[in-house]
Amino acid sequence: MLYPLTFEPIFKERVWGGRRLAELYGKPLPSGKVVGESWEITDRPEGVSVVSNGPLAGKDLRWLMTNHAADLLGDLVAPGSRFPWLIKILDCEDDLSLQVHPPAALAQRLGGEPKTEMWFVAEARPGSKLYVGLRRGTTRAGFEAALANGTVADCFHVVPVGSGDTMFVPSGRVHALGRGNVIFEIQQNSDTTYRVFDWNRLGLDGKPRELHVEQSLASIDFTDFEPQLVDSGWQQTSTGPARSLVSDPLFNVSHHHLVESDHFEVSFDQGGPVVVGVHRGEIEVISNTGSTRRRAGEFALLPACLRHCELRTADKADFLLVSAPTKHLRPT
Repeated sequence: MLYPLTFEPIFKERVWGGRRLAELYGKPLPSGKVVGESWEITDRPEGVSVVSNGPLAGKDLRWLMTNHAADLLGDLVAPGSRFPWLIKILDCEDDLSLQVHPPAALAQRLGGEPKTEMWFVAEARPGSKLYVGLRRGTTRAGFEAALANGTVADCFHVVPVGSGDTMFVPSGRVHALGRGNVIFEIQQNSDTTYRVFDWNRLGLDGKPRELHVEQSLASIDFTDFEPQLVDSGWQQTSTGPARSLVSDPLFNVSHHHLVESDHFEVSFDQGGPVVVGVHRGEIEVISNTGSTRRRAGEFALLPACLRHCELRTADKADFLLVSAPTKHLRPT
């Protein structure tokens, strides 16, 4: 029987990264490296999460998907037989490249994978912003002209952000994370990114990073003007304040507050697994097969077979829940 699973983070050095994941969350970053991404739950050829707790410690998510997929996923569909979500924390010490992910209808022809994602701003320095979508009135011809003269950043819609803000980024939406942000990123299991502009900087190897202008122009939705942050109000529930952040055919994400006097019951009604990601504070995840503690910047994967879990805190905490949408479950 499976139990609440935790994993070793996988750190990715990026030219735009920094050291804040150690400062904020105590991540054991490799010495002297600028780390831009911590892959928290991943089943990718570029990195597979290794279990860090309980009897299965040392096994990885690929092994779980091969040997315990039914217990892990329940009714959740796993395209390509891989765990369907990729969960990261990003430290943006500098602006990321202006980029786009290919939409599903074009991805295979372009040699990539579609990637829809959402950003939860965990921390933001004053003045932090997102580049997301196009400024109203931007045309493809105008965008291409701006690319040629080096002013393409002026075509992007800019959104100021603070901690707790959320942006949904479907495939085809041009975007870039701005400097100063620490982001919890929930995404489709894909790692295809087409860079359209990279601020004329050099990569970690001292050379200009590769651009993918042709693929980007094919992928960009040139009708996607000035998207806004997720605007969902807090609702008082029996287990404390909660708000829905994303409801999409690929994943649902909600945000919750928890205080000492309450406990939160995790629902597996959707028939799939649940991921818990702690934003602030510390929580205990309790099931009839085991328990684990998670603090800010840490995640737990609750397999579908658990049926019931409780979350508790000794003080107060807030956390995200990622769950399976009905549309992405196997028909009964």
